Amino acid sequence: MRQLALIFLLMLLTSCTSIAFAGSIEAQRASIAPSEENYAINAEFTIDLGRRLDDVVTHGIPLYFDFEAVLERPRKYWSNEHIATLNLTYRLSYHGLTRQYRVSRVAQGAQAGSSSLYQSFNTLNEALRVLSRVHALPLVTRQTIIPGETYIARVRLSLDHSQLPKPFQIDAITDSDWRINAKTIEWQFTAPTAGAGTGAVP
Repeated sequence: MRQLALIFLLMLLTSCTSIAFAGSIEAQRASIAPSEENYAINAEFTIDLGRRLDDVVTHGIPLYFDFEAVLERPRKYWSNEHIATLNLTYRLSYHGLTRQYRVSRVAQGAQAGSSSLYQSFNTLNEALRVLSRVHALPLVTRQTIIPGETYIARVRLSLDHSQLPKPFQIDAITDSDWRINAKTIEWQFTAPTAGAGTGAVP
């Protein structure tokens, strides 16, 4: 009951906002780098929640984000061959008692297995800074990749609207100020031979 009252209070507050801005998630860079046993994905994004979603999380409603990395091998006469997929789910929340923001993460994928972690931060900007960076996450084993072969890599970070409370899900459909524009970034990755470099977004 208390949660429901909070939701309707937030809806009232945000509907009274005279000027609101839609958020965005933009990929700044992404790369695939070899390690001793795997090829790992690195990515960095710029996250702008927009005024309304900023208010929502600060008032105690958690936001969920999905990160996906896909690696495929192009084929001339067939659809691309799927090589690997890595999925991450992030939970961004605010705890009023401690006055701290928390980022929780669950990684799932063939190489990542299933792991979870969380960190606490004093400000929303600090939490978003960590949320926006993916570093050295195993994507595929080295044995799966053929040296010198060219692959297609894609990464995307997006807000999962389906995890919002039901009233907010409706707003996310009807009101653009509740949406976060997110684009998939795609690039070609050529698996390095001995002594070669890594594959990164040009």
